[in-house]
Amino acid sequence: MANLFTLTSPHFPSLSFSPNTLRFSQSPFLLRAQSRSQIHGEKRGVAVLWFKHDLRIDDHPALVAASDHRDLVPLYVFDHRILSRFSDEMLEMVLLALEDLRNSLRSKGSNLVIRLGTAENVLRKLVKEVNATHVYAEEEVEHDLRKLMTIAKETLQALPPPEESPKFVLWRTPFYDIESLMDLPASYDDFIKRKFPVSSPLPQPELSPTNMELDWGSVPTLNELMEFIDENSCKLRKSWTSIKDKSAESIMMKESMNTGESNRISAQRFQQKRVVNSVFVTQGGSAVGGGTNTVVNALAAYLRYLEGTARDDWQEVHERVRYTESREGASFIELFGPALSLGIVSRRRVHYEAIKYEKERNAGFLSPFGYSTVSATAAINAVCSMEWYWLMSIRSQISDDRNYRIRIWRWKGHLIQYTVAGHEGPAVLLVHGFGAFLEHYRDNIYDLAKRGYRVWAITLLGYFAAILAWLWPTLAKSVILINSAGNVIPGYSFVPFSKDRQTSGPAWLGARLLVFYLRSRLKGIVKNCYPIKTDRVDDVLIDEMLRAVSFTFTSSYDPGVLVVLESIFSFNLSLPLNYLLKDFEERVLVIQGMKDPITDSKSKLAMLREHCDRVVIKELNAGHCPQDELPEEVNSIICEWIASRESKIKAASVAL
Repeated sequence: MANLFTLTSPHFPSLSFSPNTLRFSQSPFLLRAQSRSQIHGEKRGVAVLWFKHDLRIDDHPALVAASDHRDLVPLYVFDHRILSRFSDEMLEMVLLALEDLRNSLRSKGSNLVIRLGTAENVLRKLVKEVNATHVYAEEEVEHDLRKLMTIAKETLQALPPPEESPKFVLWRTPFYDIESLMDLPASYDDFIKRKFPVSSPLPQPELSPTNMELDWGSVPTLNELMEFIDENSCKLRKSWTSIKDKSAESIMMKESMNTGESNRISAQRFQQKRVVNSVFVTQGGSAVGGGTNTVVNALAAYLRYLEGTARDDWQEVHERVRYTESREGASFIELFGPALSLGIVSRRRVHYEAIKYEKERNAGFLSPFGYSTVSATAAINAVCSMEWYWLMSIRSQISDDRNYRIRIWRWKGHLIQYTVAGHEGPAVLLVHGFGAFLEHYRDNIYDLAKRGYRVWAITLLGYFAAILAWLWPTLAKSVILINSAGNVIPGYSFVPFSKDRQTSGPAWLGARLLVFYLRSRLKGIVKNCYPIKTDRVDDVLIDEMLRAVSFTFTSSYDPGVLVVLESIFSFNLSLPLNYLLKDFEERVLVIQGMKDPITDSKSKLAMLREHCDRVVIKELNAGHCPQDELPEEVNSIICEWIASRESKIKAASVAL
């Protein structure tokens, strides 16, 4: 099945380039620092160290390298293009982490320059002011941040004489000892079997006292920061932010009350007694934050969850673990994910602390049969899989073996693949269904773009287009459902809601059985879904379904596959299509392959015609995936539909 939207057209603050402007590759100045002596043999010039998502001095390769310079100027820039990606709670965590980072640097005789503005302009002015010879910045994986880094680098390279352009040095924390990203196995299982050694975290370096006379700046308050973001963002930001910040959970809760739900909502918001020196530092208190020492202390409490404790701060962590453990190990990402994404603590430090704890429990040894506690297992598996996703994301953006350019977007700590084609015309979002990924639109993306549309295709962890349209109807001009899942229930008006998502025994078992089934019979299953053109089920399609780089629950060699499949088994799919689309009269197109082996197409279309007001239906002589089996026919239908919708919208606006 597949889904797509014709979208409204908000102009978000972005870093828009022509697709041919950028060519990302592994920079010759990419830093893989292990120790000072490996980088430089003598003191050199002035270094600017640009902190972004590395808000720590512990295990910081660039800080070690930059400390070998004659002078070091640490810098953090409040750039609205970076900050607009964060929730209010994450912004609060950034401010608290920066306070700790500045104090940590001061304890070493250094300091932290804090500026508000665009990163490239701040860097240009600071480099000229201090005569910097080097600028160190962590390599990014997200597309927009990589573009921002390119802008900054090109701005510095364009400095007029007599200034000399500083070297722009990219760095990364070398978690695994891997020589070439292109040699990575395509399967996470194979990757783990290779048993790449994990490198040890770096100690904090000694820093030379800062003698420069600089305006170091101050850490703004949260209100000041919000005002800065609003002033520097587009006019539409507030309305779109209100949509972004309104969770599906809150909408469904409100809807369940409006429809007269009689059952009491079972899961109440966790009420936690805050302790002195709490590790849950934000007002919302949903995740561990603060500085590195605070996070490492909370990690120690997490690892020792089964042991119990008399310490108030550790008891607080243990209480939160019990609340967030919706499935085995889920609490780790819930509690520590934000701190990891901001770089308050490195993935390598988490791994080191967890292994050290395991050795303490086992007389200095590691068991060959696995880790001794659920908490240690969760922490180690989480950071190892996060590193895997990061490496594969970097590789996907420097690889030339695809016919489209992969971009990466970070959502709640997850790295999501997407691609973009076209620069003008109505916007179209292509959303895959269960068992697919963005490559399932391989012959739709560029054909639609050539016909005059702006096209996005995305690989998701799990996505239901009809639910999204129902939750945020202002996002979609219309909805196109291609062999969509979902039932039709006449007279439906009841919205069940439960915040509980505990993984049940049947969900646990069902996920594992489905993985085994997919691995053993995937090609045959997919061929049955392509009854008209079985030759479309080629090795490229099957390989993409199995490759971990697809970042989706169908990729059975992906480290997160079981987690997402368990959530699918436990997810409430009772909201029928006729209820979800009730406010989209004349704005729903259904494209149905009539030889779909998974669905009784005739019965489903009959129910849609009877119970969905003025839905438009197009029947095709195809199977379950007509957009890939008969791409030319589907593309023509989509284009005709969009043209019709656009003409009606224009006519309505003229009438007004």
